[in-house]
Amino acid sequence: MVLVCKFNIVGKGVIIKTEEEIELLRLSDLMVSETLALMGEILKPGVKSIDLDKKAEEYIRDNGGIPSFKGYEGFPASLCISINEAVVHGIPSDYEIKDGDIVSIDCGVYKNGFHGDAAYTFAVGDVDEDTMELLRATNESLYLGIEMAVVGNRVGDIGYAIQHYTEKQFGFGVVREMVGHGVGRDLHEDPEVPNFGRRGRGIKLKENMTIAIEPMVNMGTKRVKVLRDGWTIVTRDGKPSAHFEHSLVVKKGKPDLLSDHKIIEETIKNNINIKNLK
Repeated sequence: MVLVCKFNIVGKGVIIKTEEEIELLRLSDLMVSETLALMGEILKPGVKSIDLDKKAEEYIRDNGGIPSFKGYEGFPASLCISINEAVVHGIPSDYEIKDGDIVSIDCGVYKNGFHGDAAYTFAVGDVDEDTMELLRATNESLYLGIEMAVVGNRVGDIGYAIQHYTEKQFGFGVVREMVGHGVGRDLHEDPEVPNFGRRGRGIKLKENMTIAIEPMVNMGTKRVKVLRDGWTIVTRDGKPSAHFEHSLVVKKGKPDLLSDHKIIEETIKNNINIKNLK
């Protein structure tokens, strides 16, 4: 969760984590993934987004965590719930989820001194095929970006992989104003991790850097605007947007995922109200 024009990266420089710190991060990210899986279990038409937020906060606190987002720079909720044309930072409300909606849920958990951060976009009910293609392409681009998160590559290699796949192959628009970020004792650490860029550019990736990669991709224009609530980011053309996020550790050869979408996807298989991306 980061909005360049709203939040500030802490600016302490890149913090390399110890193996012990990485394992603590993994526990925080596991709780994030479990919370998102719970959302996938109860999500259906008629559910209010504020009720999802309440259930998530209850689950996080009952399991010894603290919602990372609640109160952060004044954000009023535990989850960012962004629906349809909302890109990120949607505030939970009395809005009732409808058949055909896509619902991006971004979750952060603070536990044992470290923050976990991940996001998943759920397809509720009868979502049209064009929108499903957007979700699949965005999700696939996340893993293409992750493949680039290895020692010796640069941040630009991650952004290029995401942008080239979604814009060149599908004609979608990658949002420029929001980016991924480092994650650790602070929710947002250096470096910034854009979802666009040029190969071989940007900061070099080093072993045990911990980052969150989170493509935000629009069906139409890449341009966005902020609603009057001061938080919710929406597409300028009103077309749908998708958002998927993993936290990970940079390693040699293959990155180490800290968050786990598999448990979310397993839950989706058992929920007849949610459409599977596969």
